[in-house]
Amino acid sequence: MQLTEPDRILLRLLQQDARISNQELAEKAGMSASACWRRVRSLEEAGIISGYGAVVDPVKAGLSFSAVVHVMLSRHEADHVATFVSRVAARPEVLECFSTTGEADYHLHVVCRDKDAYNDFLEHFLFRLSGIAHVRTNLVLKDIKVHGQVPV
Repeated sequence: MQLTEPDRILLRLLQQDARISNQELAEKAGMSASACWRRVRSLEEAGIISGYGAVVDPVKAGLSFSAVVHVMLSRHEADHVATFVSRVAARPEVLECFSTTGEADYHLHVVCRDKDAYNDFLEHFLFRLSGIAHVRTNLVLKDIKVHGQVPV
C-alpha cells in the first residue's frame, strides 16, 4: 500500500491519541467521517496500523528496574536461535528484543520490580537458555525518549 498525505496525517494523529473519536479524527484530518473510517480501516488491513494500546508508565506500575541487556549466542544453529527467540518473546519482563549486528546478537529492554527480580530473571531464565555465550547488562539511569512516534 502506497501512503498518501491524508494517510500520513491520520497516522500522525492516531500516534498522538489513539482514543480520538472517528469524528474528531476526520475533522482534524480535513475529511468526512466515512472517508476517515475507510482510510483507517484500510491502514489496519494493510498492517500499517498493527494495533492500539495504552502506554503504561513502568515506574508508576511498580517496575522501577530497567536495563538494556546485550546477549551474545555461542551457537547460531536455527533450532537454538528459534528457542532463544520464542522463549524471550514469551517473557513479560522483556519489553523489546532486537536482533542486531555488532558485538551482541540481541538487545533486550527488560523491566522488573527491582534488582532482586532482575537477578531472578537472569539466574532462573536467561542463564539457563542453551547457546548463551555472554550477557552484559546496562542499567537505564534515566528515560530520555520512550514510545517515539514513527515519522510518517
